[in-house]
Amino acid sequence: MRKTDRNLFYYSILLIICFFAFFINNDIIPADLMESRNLATAQEMVRNGNYLLPTMNGELRLEKPPLPTWIAAFVEQYIPGNLSAQRAVAGLAATQLIIFLFLLVSRLTRNRKVGLLSALVCASSLNVLLIGRTATWDIYCHSFMLGAIYFLVMAMEKPGTQWKRFLLAGTFMGLSFLSKGPVSFYALLLPFIISYVAVFNISFKKKLVPLILMMVIFLAIAFWWPIYILSLHQDFAISVVDKETDSWASRNVRPLFYYWKFPTEAGIWTLFWIVSIFYFLWKRKNEDKRAVYAMSIIWTFVSLILLSLIPEKKTRYLFPTLIPGAINIGFYFYYSSKYLLTKYEELIIKIITTLVACILLIFPIVLYIKFVEEDLLSVSLFIVITLSTLTVSLLMLNAIYGKRGLKVLKVFKYFILTMIIAECFYIIPIGRMFINDDRHSIRLIRENKEVMALPFYHNQQDWLRMELVYEANHTILPLDLKNDSLIQKKLPFVLISNEPIDSLMSGKNFSIQYIDTFDNNWRKSDTKRYNRQLISYVAIIREPIDSISMTQDSTILNH
Repeated sequence: MRKTDRNLFYYSILLIICFFAFFINNDIIPADLMESRNLATAQEMVRNGNYLLPTMNGELRLEKPPLPTWIAAFVEQYIPGNLSAQRAVAGLAATQLIIFLFLLVSRLTRNRKVGLLSALVCASSLNVLLIGRTATWDIYCHSFMLGAIYFLVMAMEKPGTQWKRFLLAGTFMGLSFLSKGPVSFYALLLPFIISYVAVFNISFKKKLVPLILMMVIFLAIAFWWPIYILSLHQDFAISVVDKETDSWASRNVRPLFYYWKFPTEAGIWTLFWIVSIFYFLWKRKNEDKRAVYAMSIIWTFVSLILLSLIPEKKTRYLFPTLIPGAINIGFYFYYSSKYLLTKYEELIIKIITTLVACILLIFPIVLYIKFVEEDLLSVSLFIVITLSTLTVSLLMLNAIYGKRGLKVLKVFKYFILTMIIAECFYIIPIGRMFINDDRHSIRLIRENKEVMALPFYHNQQDWLRMELVYEANHTILPLDLKNDSLIQKKLPFVLISNEPIDSLMSGKNFSIQYIDTFDNNWRKSDTKRYNRQLISYVAIIREPIDSISMTQDSTILNH
């Protein structure tokens, strides 16, 4: 196969896998709180036409840099109210990350096969799948930063000044900062630089001036917006920085070893990730690519240590570790397929693969009991899921116990195939397991033109969930319902409350036009995550009844 044909083949495989990983069935689960905050901000940009000063429910939102919100606002402008489209754009950012990982590993190893294996592992890892399929901003900052790392490596390794590549590296760093501030610099770039310098002999000869240019480009792109905000809202901007800094030290505080289960973030690759780390220590082959393997191991643990040092911890923060982790696993499969395995090495692969195959064999039984018998899944879809699951599990077992012996790359292919089947079929019944069938979203209010033309208020004593702001696509401001004169000034308006409006407005002489009661919980009502704050009573509050009657009588007399 010619080089161009081989490259086309590799890119085609990556794009196909990314299509299944990030785009198929991406609208099964409604928007969560984080997505609602992001998309509500984008909606307000479009409604108000104010792109430089982002607001969320009418208040300045300067905690997050604006680039991903601008992208979401662009989608909202041309495909309004489409959650699937918003998630698809995040999927494009995830696809960009996978392509850059393929290019980076291929460059470092001079071997596109290792690059392909690593990229495919990353695309099918659990945390990557979850973040790449949701409209959150983490995927943007890490995707741009991995691009910056790739161009930086190219610039450092190729002879000459490499102005163009340094310029691209600085540009992508700036875009990363404009996506989520310094997050990816700390969690992705810094661990990479430490591991890269530790393993390779880096020469800065003829590179110093281009490096300075890279930093200038980065600073220009990254800081123009913060400087603009400081010039307009200095006190507010400083208070936001203080609040964000404080939250890293005081919010969601976890112990130092909270991330000890980090391999589970790889999902189906969990056990192989653990083995790949020990495999590097077991094998002492004098391979030129072993240096990159060593770099990926150092990169993984430096990233893990740096993330552990921060008091605030969440499992989604482990996303950057999956990038070097995918390289670990990619190398493991590459070496296992290239070299003669010992009996113990074969046994490990057989145990892991057999375990996964057995889980796949049991899955249809669980599916039948939980869904088919409860009429939550059609028989036809159950048959499709069962046949596909049984087929891939039998193929796995044949790849390790077949007459031709253990076929490592076939095992790898069937693991990828499992991910494809899961995204096509498993996600539907899994979604039904969690999603509230009685969900009656306040999004329906968008169809009522009379309601949407009025201002929206909520009882200031209630905690307003941002999901309601996003789904209603309307600013919902607080209002003191104890102050009748203030209510009078706001009439007519739409009132959204956590409790029945008749009882809330009891004793007040206002006309109440009941609209509906909405339940925005996408979790089932019998679960712990069912939230009463997402139940909303909606009504139009108008002039007092007596005032309406007097106005009507006056109109009749005048005529």
